[in-house]
Amino acid sequence: MNGNLRSNVKPGLTVDIVLKKDQATGRLTRGIVKDILTNSPNHPHGIKVRLQDGQVGRVKTIIADSNNEIRTTE
Repeated sequence: MNGNLRSNVKPGLTVDIVLKKDQATGRLTRGIVKDILTNSPNHPHGIKVRLQDGQVGRVKTIIADSNNEIRTTE
């Protein structure tokens, strides 16, 4: 599922994000969405979210929802 569209990103989803410090390497961090920080309906680099552990980054891949239903990736 496309992490560039705000409508695809919801609290409780498991996602892979790129943290600001990892933008150069593209290293992904997995976590569960707590808050959506991007207000616009889309963003070319991914919707910015805060994970439940407090880390902030842009969504690259949506893994699963809160029911652990697997979602397709780009």
